[in-house]
Amino acid sequence: MNIATSCDKTREKINELKQSIFDEKCRIAACGSFPPPNESELLPLVPHPKIRRQLKGHFGKVYALHFAGNSKELVSASQDGKLIIWNSHNMMKSHSIPLRSSWVMTCAFEQSRSEMVACGGLDNLCSIYRITQPQTTRGSSELAGHDGYLSCCRFLDEFKILTTSGDSTCCLWEIERNETVRSFADHTGDVMGVAISPTNRNVFVTGSCDATIKLWDLRLPYPIITLQGHDSDINSVVFCPNGVDFGTGSDDSTCQLYDIRCFMCINKFKSEKILCGVTSVSVSRAGRVLFAGMDDFNCYCWDMTKDGMTTLPLWTLSGHDNRVSCIDVCPSGECVCTGSWDTLLKIWS
Repeated sequence: MNIATSCDKTREKINELKQSIFDEKCRIAACGSFPPPNESELLPLVPHPKIRRQLKGHFGKVYALHFAGNSKELVSASQDGKLIIWNSHNMMKSHSIPLRSSWVMTCAFEQSRSEMVACGGLDNLCSIYRITQPQTTRGSSELAGHDGYLSCCRFLDEFKILTTSGDSTCCLWEIERNETVRSFADHTGDVMGVAISPTNRNVFVTGSCDATIKLWDLRLPYPIITLQGHDSDINSVVFCPNGVDFGTGSDDSTCQLYDIRCFMCINKFKSEKILCGVTSVSVSRAGRVLFAGMDDFNCYCWDMTKDGMTTLPLWTLSGHDNRVSCIDVCPSGECVCTGSWDTLLKIWS
């Protein structure tokens, strides 16, 4: 087979795929949804989650939390100026780190060895702390380069971290050298959240106050694609465990589910009874339940296999006395933790 023949066959396959994608998009637009899954293939859901533990220790609003890769420890950041490392099993504090600035907005746990945490906020810095010593009071690294507040950060590995900022950019940092490896600038509003694909560490997604989501590759300075669908600020993004779907939460009171294989929204979660904004989102280990923290003091949970526009939330986690500002599912999938402006963290399972 010569090169010309091979190219012709490849071109035919490409045209067939384009036509099938176009036909499927037309079908979805006509009927308004994807084909429902086979109910017999779905595992039964667990009973309504209950509060199993309550973590008390902060004296200010809790703004962020993140589980370690070992599913045992978690870090929380509060505007009392403290970064606390918790043992989620016995509710004990292993570290209480005083911060230079109390105006913290985000925190992250390094996932592979669980020996580093990061935080940032209105100081425009990403501060890295090594927690291998019993007492940690000073950061091992300070990453300075953003011109706006730090809204979110996530470790790529032990040596690199991604940060998003109110200066409309996202940066990849080399931690040991305190240097920016690459800056990703295409949003026109504050970038509020970042999520890294669990199956391809080169791929990540960002959500912004310009109401768009952008899919990126670390090796490229420009986005792979820009997705729309929300009517207001996007506050949080999260990848599903399969690495091809991701969820978003917005001030327009909706959550949406996107698929990077077809570059479109495949489900939208909204209730007429919910009028407040979504502060944070997370996904169950099985990739079936979407958790959404809300301004109305509750966390709503949707079954992602159902039509989110016609189906009510699967569960409502009520227990906080103020805004649910952050939420995270532990890597093992055994529990979910919520953090609130009422200064408390609650672990549900």
